[in-house]
Amino acid sequence: MTFKELILQGIPSELPEKRVYPEGINRAPKRKDILSKEEKQLAIRNALRYFPAEWHQELATEFAQELNDFGRIYMYRFKPNYDIYARDIKEYPAESLQAASIMLMIQNNLDPAVAQHPEELITYGGNGAVFQNWAQYLLTMQYLATMSDEQTLHMYSGHPMGLFPSSKESPRVIVTNGMMIPNYSSPDDWEKFNALGVTQYGQMTAGSYMYIGPQGIVHGTTITVMNAFRKILQKGDTPKGKIFLTAGLGGMSGAQPKAGNIASCITIAAEVNPKAATKRHEQGWVDILIDNMDELVSRVREAQSKEEVVSIAFIGNVVDIWERFYEEEIFIHVGSDQTSLHIPWTGGYYPADISYEESNRLIREEPEVFKEEVQKTLRRHAAAINKHTERGTYFFDYGNAFLLESSRAGAEVMAENGIDFKYPSYVQDILGPMCFDYGFGPFRWVCTSGKPEDLDATDEIAASVLQEIMENSPEEIQLQMQDNITWIKDAKKNKMVVGSQARILYADAEGRAKIAEAFNNAIAEGKIGPVVLGRDHHDVSGTDSPYRETSNIYDGSKFTADMAIHNVIGDSFRGATWVSIHNGGGVGWGEVMNGGFGMLLDGSPEADARLKKMLFYDVNNGIARRSWARNKEALFAIKREMKRTPNLKVTVPNLVEDSLLEDLF
Repeated sequence: MTFKELILQGIPSELPEKRVYPEGINRAPKRKDILSKEEKQLAIRNALRYFPAEWHQELATEFAQELNDFGRIYMYRFKPNYDIYARDIKEYPAESLQAASIMLMIQNNLDPAVAQHPEELITYGGNGAVFQNWAQYLLTMQYLATMSDEQTLHMYSGHPMGLFPSSKESPRVIVTNGMMIPNYSSPDDWEKFNALGVTQYGQMTAGSYMYIGPQGIVHGTTITVMNAFRKILQKGDTPKGKIFLTAGLGGMSGAQPKAGNIASCITIAAEVNPKAATKRHEQGWVDILIDNMDELVSRVREAQSKEEVVSIAFIGNVVDIWERFYEEEIFIHVGSDQTSLHIPWTGGYYPADISYEESNRLIREEPEVFKEEVQKTLRRHAAAINKHTERGTYFFDYGNAFLLESSRAGAEVMAENGIDFKYPSYVQDILGPMCFDYGFGPFRWVCTSGKPEDLDATDEIAASVLQEIMENSPEEIQLQMQDNITWIKDAKKNKMVVGSQARILYADAEGRAKIAEAFNNAIAEGKIGPVVLGRDHHDVSGTDSPYRETSNIYDGSKFTADMAIHNVIGDSFRGATWVSIHNGGGVGWGEVMNGGFGMLLDGSPEADARLKKMLFYDVNNGIARRSWARNKEALFAIKREMKRTPNLKVTVPNLVEDSLLEDLF
């Protein structure tokens, strides 16, 4: 059968042969054995409902074995034999071009060059899933191939509930992931209900089909690292020869060494999983692999003496580096951590002094011992950081729940008031006031032709648009504009493409809309093929996360999730091709609500109208909320926007003098 025929058949008419798991691949961690006997039976019953009754006896035994071996039922037998990657949009069987663009993005998320654990349908973050199992993938692709522009596919945590009549103006797909009753959002609830096959963790851009590899976060990481050095360096000094120490080289965290190179510093990223570190090295995202501490110390001293711009992956635990560098009196200028501490007990963070293999055994067989060792390491980790910060190191939390889990482990990370953390989140110190409050965030696009020359053309278009906007931009955002122009002009040189021909660029509402309009015009003129627009959920409006995206909200509302919910609803009727809303994301299940969108530009007048309405709201919803929280940068941005857009009317706060409040209670 051809690729198109295999897509159109969905669940095969004949039972495929059982597959053998390939050796030497980067497998997802084995999940907790958390279900009772009765619940395991229910998990099998739930899995078998995808298949005809005559297959049930054989599959029941097989699925039970998967559940015992992996803690999940992945239905590996049903993984298709064709290669999974982002093809030219014309190669997909589809009645709707919009649906074909979603098929392309799904396959990009599951491309082995892009995905962290592709066999288990996990894109990044250790558990950021596109689907729970391969049956869901097959059915979803079949639905997308056969749907019209007057139908909408509704996705319940990876399960395609079905096609429902809608309209041409409606989204083609609505995605929810992990939508739980609030009292059922603990980490063990995810383990249980995911094992039952009724929910999943979509992370951010994994379960919304908008992941584009480490590039997806590399721009924000670059902005963060550049401005972290700007905070500590004297005027005229540069990051050359200065150290940025961090951890994590898996999915999103793989962006760190590339960002360090762009920021012109020495980056050291520790990674306990040799396969993850090697993959990033082979892809050119990190310059050097080292697995020996003495060699690392020697190489770092050499890099410092020569003021090199270099990135080093250390295969080992970052705690050992913090401790050894303190002994060696190697000064760390900037420090952070980007391990997957949103899932600390299932492979997101590994204990020191225990091998990677032994740790994985403990996760499955002795989870309480593993938890104790992780918390012991977190206390060591924080203690070592505290020593370095006393010497002048600038440390920030990278929104991965490092400080949150360290505090829960009893580490010394709390401020004197016992409420706040002693170190800021990078959003509090950098991205919030410098970017999000002004409306700047991670806009991204994918050239559906798969042609590098189309990506080159979009880079040139975006740079030209930004240059024109900058000429009339106020002083308050000149630095942001210049950083973004420099970024896009150097984007190709920095070789960031993995998988689809995609790009990311921090831009505000004006920049996004004008760039998108220019793309749509180029498509209409036949200069480039169709383009998918999207963004990271880690943005101005899409995510309510008290320890990351909304950590610089100080009016008490950072624990609410109205903004993210309004964003996904608002985008859905303003022209998005698909929308998504997730429980979870980079800081953990139950800790954040985040939403995203995708939009196909096809060169039509309808696409032009949609992009102007939707992109405007997608950004300004968040600026309005941030201005109501009394963030001065957001107040500036929303007042400026209301002057430019008479149809926009936003409630702005009246500011209160502190002295009025001092003697009230």
